[in-house]
Amino acid sequence: MKADPFVQLRLLDLQGLDSTCDRLAHKRKTLPELAEISQLEGSLSALGDDIVVAETLVQDLQRELDKGEADIDQVRARKDRDEQRLASGAITVPKQLAELQHEVATLMRRQADLEEAELEVMERMEEAQGTLTALSTQREDLEGSRAKALSSRDEQWAQIDQEIAELTAQRAVVETEIAPDLLALYEKLRASEGGIGAGAIERGRCSACHLDLMQNEKAEYRAAGSDEVLRHEECKRILVRTAESGL
Repeated sequence: MKADPFVQLRLLDLQGLDSTCDRLAHKRKTLPELAEISQLEGSLSALGDDIVVAETLVQDLQRELDKGEADIDQVRARKDRDEQRLASGAITVPKQLAELQHEVATLMRRQADLEEAELEVMERMEEAQGTLTALSTQREDLEGSRAKALSSRDEQWAQIDQEIAELTAQRAVVETEIAPDLLALYEKLRASEGGIGAGAIERGRCSACHLDLMQNEKAEYRAAGSDEVLRHEECKRILVRTAESGL
């Protein structure tokens, strides 16, 4: 295959643009913020489960408190009625009076027991609320960190995408200057050789695979016409001669 030496040099420009785009695409996929976001979302997911458990406990305790308060109100109301009957002097039969006094005493003990149980539930509620508040605060902190990481990621993505768009536009111009058969060979090699389809001969070395050229290879390349498209026998990429080839 033959191609104008200037066109071959433009192939190196094309390779440079493609390599830069590849590096930017790799950078886009491997931003530190991506790993940070993933870790934060995992922590938020686990924390969300803990918060659901804490919220459920608080709700259960609140129902228990509401029921306890209702029971206390019921006992207190009944005790108050009995005390009012005792105070009214309406009951004069000794047996009935003793029974009513016994009932009042029983209700007082029952009220005391219920109030003590309520205090225990309130203590558990205070602890559960404290746990829920701490978890909620932790979630807010994690969400804040995630928001910052997302903002940083989006900002860098936007910058990278802009750079890739500019390089792609430059590539479209360079591409038109390269013969279709040479461009097709380059694209085929780039697809099969890790994104590198062409390299320069730099001081007797292939810049594509970084191997020094053998003496017989140098002799062969020196003897080739300036328009001859060279291929490296080791890496198979297109080799382009420059002023620094050292041939």
